[in-house]
Amino acid sequence: MAKHRCGWCLGDPLYEAYHDNEWGVPVKEDAVLFEFLVLETFQAGLSWITILRKRENFRIAFDHFDYRQIANYEQGKIDTLLADSGIIRNKLKVHATVSNAKAFLKVQKEFGSFSNYIWGFVNGKPIKNRWKHYKDAPANTPLSDTISKDLKRRGFKFVGSTVVYAFMQAVGIVNDHEMDCFRYEQV
Repeated sequence: MAKHRCGWCLGDPLYEAYHDNEWGVPVKEDAVLFEFLVLETFQAGLSWITILRKRENFRIAFDHFDYRQIANYEQGKIDTLLADSGIIRNKLKVHATVSNAKAFLKVQKEFGSFSNYIWGFVNGKPIKNRWKHYKDAPANTPLSDTISKDLKRRGFKFVGSTVVYAFMQAVGIVNDHEMDCFRYEQV
């Protein structure tokens, strides 16, 4: 019998694998949280499948999402990134990734980890929504508004409420799997 999946991922093996193995799984490791923050930033205005298809290129281009290294990128490295056809070559987003790495390090210093900071908004426990259809899930919420404002206050860029909510879904801060999806109870 076929597994029921959320409707947004159907028909593309890469999308289905991402859905089945990563999307909505609670992430507490700072390195993975930073990776998703970078990817969601680049996704703004584009489809997620575009980012997934370029994910390995992003990983290589951005030194495996090593935020310590990214925080120290100089203009030469930024120019190399802007010439890399394997990633999204958006000047503002590339610069935002560097400044976000710096802000990420400051949050780690203040809270002990970025995980402590971001999961503190939900007291360490995922919000389990009850959507019958993926299109019922909102693009943003009052909580994503709050987190977005706080991230911006801390120097993060390209972290509007919609980007933040997509990040929250990706890293399992919210469980937005459809209720009859096989992953709903698992995550």
